[in-house]
Amino acid sequence: MGEEPLKIGKRKTSAVGIPGVAHAMQHVLREMGPVRGAKGLLNLNQVGGFDCMSCAWPDPDAGERSHAEFCENGAKALASEATRKRITPEFFAEHSISELAQYDDYWLNRQGRLTEPMIKEPGEDHYRPISWDAALSRIADQIRALPDPNRAAFYTSGRTSNEAAFLYQLMVRGIGTNNLPDCSNMCHESSGEALGQTIGIGKGSVTLHDVHTAQLIIIAGQNAGTNHPRMLTALEKAKRSGAVIVAVNPLPEAGLTRYRNPQTVRGIAGRGTVLADHHLQIKLGGDLALFQGLGKVLDEAERAGRRTLGMSSVFDHDFIERYTDGIEQYLENLRSTSWTAIEQASGLSESEIRVIGELLLASNRTIVAWAMGLTQHRHAVPTIKEIVNVVLLQGNLGREGAGLLPVRGHSNVQGDRTMGIFEKMPEPFLDRLDAEFSFTSPREHGYDTVNTIRAMRDGKVDLFMAMGGNFLKASPDTAVTEAALRSCAMTVQVSTKLNHSHLAPGSTALILPTLGRSDADRQASGLQRVTVEDSMSMVHASQGRLTPPKGDLLSEVAIVARLSAKLFDDSAGSAIAGAPVADWSGLEADYAKIREHISRVVPGFTDYEERVAEPGGFKLPHGPHDVRTFTTSSSKASFTTSELWWPEVPEGRLLLQTLRSHDQYNTTVYGNEDRYRGIHGGRKVVLVNLDDLRALGFADGDVVNLVSEFRDGIERRADGFRVVAYDTARGCAAAYFPETNMLVPLDSTAIDSNTPTSKSIVIRLEPAA
Repeated sequence: MGEEPLKIGKRKTSAVGIPGVAHAMQHVLREMGPVRGAKGLLNLNQVGGFDCMSCAWPDPDAGERSHAEFCENGAKALASEATRKRITPEFFAEHSISELAQYDDYWLNRQGRLTEPMIKEPGEDHYRPISWDAALSRIADQIRALPDPNRAAFYTSGRTSNEAAFLYQLMVRGIGTNNLPDCSNMCHESSGEALGQTIGIGKGSVTLHDVHTAQLIIIAGQNAGTNHPRMLTALEKAKRSGAVIVAVNPLPEAGLTRYRNPQTVRGIAGRGTVLADHHLQIKLGGDLALFQGLGKVLDEAERAGRRTLGMSSVFDHDFIERYTDGIEQYLENLRSTSWTAIEQASGLSESEIRVIGELLLASNRTIVAWAMGLTQHRHAVPTIKEIVNVVLLQGNLGREGAGLLPVRGHSNVQGDRTMGIFEKMPEPFLDRLDAEFSFTSPREHGYDTVNTIRAMRDGKVDLFMAMGGNFLKASPDTAVTEAALRSCAMTVQVSTKLNHSHLAPGSTALILPTLGRSDADRQASGLQRVTVEDSMSMVHASQGRLTPPKGDLLSEVAIVARLSAKLFDDSAGSAIAGAPVADWSGLEADYAKIREHISRVVPGFTDYEERVAEPGGFKLPHGPHDVRTFTTSSSKASFTTSELWWPEVPEGRLLLQTLRSHDQYNTTVYGNEDRYRGIHGGRKVVLVNLDDLRALGFADGDVVNLVSEFRDGIERRADGFRVVAYDTARGCAAAYFPETNMLVPLDSTAIDSNTPTSKSIVIRLEPAA
């Protein structure tokens, strides 16, 4: 339900411009009205205002920000959160859970903000109102009744602030478990794993200044124009300074073709800026081969006595000798890998790869950026290690205008991890946490996202609580995940808007509405600010300015603090034994007190309150970037050796990637438009190369069923998709998530990171009945 007539038009070859502004304003005016909309936009990403609730792209320095420091999708995200529409108890009385489950994500999101705590009792099919105190008491009673604290799991989305995340992980560890799955498990876990193993820190090594001053930027598996639109402005600035940009993607994307900056005359009245000088139309899963090929080009040039710009050789020998280990094994593996295999794996010719290799040779300031197009494959971690290898060869780490850039997708997903949202936090963090709160936190590693679903499926989890997000639709294998959630004795969703996770309830289910990022958060000590960490390790303040949907709506901090008080305060004689000692009501009243605790527990946060008060905030230390120090076992950055592997697709099958439309953010669908790809009025489409369609006996416009094939022998189906002939790499297909997450097998995950392989799903097309 909720689909409009589907129309297919011409693909766009430029991004943003006046159409981007117009679309953004349509959403803002429709949802917020002119006065509330203007106030929200003027405070979005501004010093003293609130941080965008969508992507984690960093803000310019405080004195360099535009008065309109937001993108089209940031404006849509604000409009969605700050809408004037409300969901009241009457809505749930009118609509059963079974009925609501039939609506699509777009319709559900359009219904408005949640305003009242709601509960579904066992055997019922409607939510009904419940008081805040009674709701939190029910949750606390269920937790205390668990025979083992590991029979509960606590999910976190990247929207959660540092303060809420820190309290949440403290509460969970006070309960006695490390079951802290989060959205990072499904997106950049592969990045963190690869970077942690090779440079000793699972974060990128690049600042915004580095992007502006780079000579060469390689962007692999990332569609900046839709997923991180403000990145386009940074890339345009780099281009103006002479940078060369390479796009590596199975699909041509408008954002990296031509950018029409709506804040410049050239962008409005002119032709804009061509961003990507080269587009490598790589096969899905072929990036490991590409970077091995680039390594081979550099190695061959080094052995031939060639030089990199400004250096006496291709390799940065001083950097390699002082700061790295493992190069001999890496080069041996590289030299034994054939160009024939690299071409077969990547779908690129040797000559195409050599062109990019020559660009590397002409640059001594190179950045490689990537996103989920690389992280959601079985061999994602080895792929990212190969990127590290290429960067290390030329010493492009700890150098201005150079480095490694995993572009995080959610506004504070990196900050949540810094605050301890991780199922296997390092021992020193737990030791400091224990000392600060006078308790002993558990040391046994907990469940990540995939293992949480498996545990619920297998009857090993009784209570599931989610702090934000849409767990059902964000996770793989939708049918399995839904059944797993329904098997729980209790599910709890802390949410701003209605989504399908509320409609896959446990026996008892609670919805706890909460303040959003744009809402003014007033506590006993006054108007509060929270903090977030962006993709480049900058920590800055965010203070909501808009009137909340309802006066008694609780913040995430308040929800966690009040629930913790019920669990751990001993006034009723029922506190959990060995609980953390904290002034829960004081922490709710004044978030600065939470930051005091953080300053003593989390490295890099000394003088937190004073530093975050500075315009623009502060940067966390990053050893490889700042001083070329590495917290690996050898205290050096590691070259690694990976076998060349790529997904092999049987005859008559395609390799599917799930992706976003331009009218959505993660699982939140703002509309049924994807104007950059020429798709209007619907989302059930599959993009396939025209030659593949002909070979498979299909034509543009056919309606097909998508059938996922995996080694478990189970056929997962997504029916009724319209075929769109599209310029994608041969053998590859693309379709939107969350509609096709049902095709991603739960047990198809990346080596080491356990991230679902949403970018490499073997499918066949069947004619729809």
